[in-house]
Amino acid sequence: MVKTTVQLNNGHGLHARPASLITKLATKYKSKIEMTLDTKTIDCKSVIGILSLGAKNGTQLVLQAEGPDASEALQELEQLFENDFGE
Repeated sequence: MVKTTVQLNNGHGLHARPASLITKLATKYKSKIEMTLDTKTIDCKSVIGILSLGAKNGTQLVLQAEGPDASEALQELEQLFENDFGE
C-alpha cells in the first residue's frame, strides 16, 4: 500500500468538476484508491463519495492505493491536485 497527503488549493473545494476528474483518473487504474478526510474514507472511483467529503479549500486529504499500479495512480492524482484541477 502506498500513501500520500495532498492539500486542496482549489478555491471552490471538491465540487463536481474536480470530483469527476479524480474519478476519471482513478478508474484508469486496477488498484484500489481511497481518499480520507478526518475519519471518513471513500473510494476515489465514486463521484458521490468524493462529494460527500465536503472538502474545502486548504483541506489536507490522505490518498492511499493498493494494487499493481498503486504508485503510478497516486503520482498522477498528486499532479492533479498540484495543478488545482486545471482551474
